[in-house]
Amino acid sequence: MEQAKKQILIIFGLVVFIWLVYLLSSILTPFLLGALLAYLTNPLVKRLDHVGMPHTLSVVAIFLGLIVILLFLVLLLFPLIQHQIDTLINAVPQMITWLQEKLLPWVKSYVNIDNLKTTVSASISKTGLVLSAVVSSGHTLMTWLINLVLIPVVMFYLLRDWDSFLEGIRNLLPRAIEPTVVKLAKECDAVLSEFFRGQLLVMLGMCVIYSLGLTIAGLQIGVVLGVAGGILSIVPYLGAIFVLVFSSIAALVEYGTWQALVWVWAVYLIGQAMEAYLLTPYLVGERIGLHPVAVIFAILAGGALFGFFGVLIALPAAAVIMVLVRFLNHHYHMSEFYNHQANGR
Repeated sequence: MEQAKKQILIIFGLVVFIWLVYLLSSILTPFLLGALLAYLTNPLVKRLDHVGMPHTLSVVAIFLGLIVILLFLVLLLFPLIQHQIDTLINAVPQMITWLQEKLLPWVKSYVNIDNLKTTVSASISKTGLVLSAVVSSGHTLMTWLINLVLIPVVMFYLLRDWDSFLEGIRNLLPRAIEPTVVKLAKECDAVLSEFFRGQLLVMLGMCVIYSLGLTIAGLQIGVVLGVAGGILSIVPYLGAIFVLVFSSIAALVEYGTWQALVWVWAVYLIGQAMEAYLLTPYLVGERIGLHPVAVIFAILAGGALFGFFGVLIALPAAAVIMVLVRFLNHHYHMSEFYNHQANGR
């Protein structure tokens, strides 16, 4: 009876925690990003600690190093990205004209899309008004600025007090379940570190492959499309679909011939082959155990429940849930109920 009360109390605590996260999801994004950056950079701080550097100095060194790298990347890539974005903006009217004069008549010859055109146009108009209102909102701008300031602040303090923070959580755990929780936490840490390290490298690799390939194929906005496709590759198939669709449209607008698609499709196929047979197996592999369908569902569910904050926590939460499911599955197969049923067959 006492054990059942403890289990009910733990479940109640988890429900209250999830409910509080749901209520506070609108303000948790900068704290989550700061915690994520602290989690990813903590191993680097540990290495500096091991060579004899004071902990606070190690944190400051890693923190300043990240800022320098970020500024270097911005100064290096900004002129190129700016030129690509200017080219994209100038190409938008041409794309619209191509869609209206070439693609829509061709599609219309097979499908009656007059009602669809009206609906889409109305939706785009409403969406544009909403986006304009959001962009022009001073409150939204102030929120973004506050978040940009909070992220490095949260990261620095969490990184400095990371061990104390974990030790405080560990001391709050009931002694009876503390070893089990610590064991599960270590397994979750191993899964998350594998996922983040591998997935970030895969995203970086796909950004380089798509950007170089589309630029060599002759697209003026190849870098922008390649970087966007590489970042979107965190969701299975989304990055590839983005590159295939928008690169094909850009190629048709720039060159006006179906032959131009051959090079774009070649880049797409090469990118898919390298991701499927080289990058993902060697950098991520099957060690995290997340099926692509589970990844897609986790991201959609996180976005539906918590918005942008939910998208950020979707994959880490799915990885942690996977560890817990493995733990429960193991105990289920070791239980009397399962073994009794098996022997009774």
